[in-house]
Amino acid sequence: MKTRLLAAVTGAAMVLSAGAAHAGSAEAKKWVENEFQPSAISKADQMKEMEWFIKAAQPFKGMEINVLSEGIPTHTYESKTLTKAFEEITGIKVNHQILGEGEVVQAVQTQMQTNRNLYDAYINDSDLIGTHSRLQLAVNLTDWMAGEGKDVTNPMLDVDDFVGKSFTTGPDGKLYQLPDQQFANLYWFRKDWFDRADLQKQFKDRYGYALGVPVNWSAYEDIAEFFSIHVKEIDGNKIYGHMDYGKRAPDLGWRMTDAWLSMAGAGSKGEPNGVPVDEWGIRMEQGSCNPVGASVSRGGAANGPAAVYAIRKWDEWLRKYAPPGAASYDFYQSLPALSQGNVAQQIFWYTAFTASMVAPQSEGNNTVDAAGKPLWRMAPSPHGPYWETGQKLGYQDAGSWTLFKSTPVDRRKAAWLYAQFVVSKTLDVKKSHVGLTFIRDTTINHESFTERAPNLGGLVEFYRSPDRVLWSPTGINVPDYPKLAQIWWQQIGDVNSGAFTPQQAMDRLATEMDLVMSRMQAADEKANVYGGCGPRLNEESDPSVWLDKPGSPKAKLANEKPKGETIAYEELIKRWAK
Repeated sequence: MKTRLLAAVTGAAMVLSAGAAHAGSAEAKKWVENEFQPSAISKADQMKEMEWFIKAAQPFKGMEINVLSEGIPTHTYESKTLTKAFEEITGIKVNHQILGEGEVVQAVQTQMQTNRNLYDAYINDSDLIGTHSRLQLAVNLTDWMAGEGKDVTNPMLDVDDFVGKSFTTGPDGKLYQLPDQQFANLYWFRKDWFDRADLQKQFKDRYGYALGVPVNWSAYEDIAEFFSIHVKEIDGNKIYGHMDYGKRAPDLGWRMTDAWLSMAGAGSKGEPNGVPVDEWGIRMEQGSCNPVGASVSRGGAANGPAAVYAIRKWDEWLRKYAPPGAASYDFYQSLPALSQGNVAQQIFWYTAFTASMVAPQSEGNNTVDAAGKPLWRMAPSPHGPYWETGQKLGYQDAGSWTLFKSTPVDRRKAAWLYAQFVVSKTLDVKKSHVGLTFIRDTTINHESFTERAPNLGGLVEFYRSPDRVLWSPTGINVPDYPKLAQIWWQQIGDVNSGAFTPQQAMDRLATEMDLVMSRMQAADEKANVYGGCGPRLNEESDPSVWLDKPGSPKAKLANEKPKGETIAYEELIKRWAK
């Protein structure tokens, strides 16, 4: 990691690029005509927007800048195609590096800690909004666009068109990040199998209700058991009722912090995140900016009954119903593994993988038919027994452009131009067709996606539905994402290895989170590190004091497996259409 970061810094010098001498309107017209179609705006307006970029980039023509993001299809397209377009149009060369998500977080943390300019901009998850708004090391974009960065802020940017704007807004009402891509974790299932009359009858006879999209975890578990234990084979091939991952790596921590506890029902009601207890189990009272604890003994819910239930079910389903080897998969291995065509459903599936899941059979994808139509569909995530109406129902990743004050202003301005370019209305519809990670309302509702919707398995219907607000990123209760996130995967890995029970692991996790937050509290009280919004931990008390109160943390249910409930996919689509 250190070598890669130093390599990025080495390339930070200003150099005259080959494309700089020819940048201008002719190049812009070529890209508008040949690549940036379809678009949400007319070709005349596209050229108007590109002319603004050409003019605004003049002071930085010939500069070479470095930006960093994780590896998903959207960012690959930016790195390979849009950097070329940007250089040809503006004369600014961009080295758009792609690393694993853990390395991106580490680079962000390193730049914040050292105040060294490792990269000129990052596409950094909005999960860090609580960190950026407290530490004030990231550029406040609201003030930047109105002040120092006004001359390089696109008048056609239209911030209100970004559907994830609320995710990147701090408690002070200021915008700290600009969304570049978004994807949700939804439920994925083989609709062709679910539609089979013989399987429908077998399921109804065995479980007493219809085989359909599971509304609760009880139904998901029944369906997993049905396909893994009772159906076993389809068309002569061994099949499984569940897919997940369990490799002991940072991905495993995000698997849980990405709202898994909230899906079980551990948090409080509230949108986009629970108040006062969020999806991490961290408590922060309404109207306050100071987290008060993660342990139940301090009013948190990270080791409460609902959280323990969530971890137990993840481990149990992985062992019982997933394909052999799934426990050793990481994030990047498990989700594409569905294309093998031997899994009936996945409760925690990221829509970022839609692009690969609609690849043709000729590319080895066994989940589309000969005509390329998906044999699968996506649907809302089922919820656990502790979940209540009014709680968030899942996670939405909002990878967002982040600028740091440690970046020299000229380099920051050049990077801001590139960031706005790759999210501009001129090209966002085309970029969204490539990566299928929607950020703009105008793109989601573009006619080209109405035409393509039947081939995307419910993605367009979901993003056009009012339900999408129930999926949201990590919120402002998390005071320092890099410091707290790294604690999770080791504890969860100990469950998968059998070293600890779910209760033991979550007790240890909650204790360690409180310990880290106590250090933040001390730093904040001593040197105002978190702007007075660092943790202020509650004194510990008997857990029953909090469990006996209404809301989260919630007392253990006598029955954690109520009757399974499903809904027909067609009925779900009708509901979304309303």
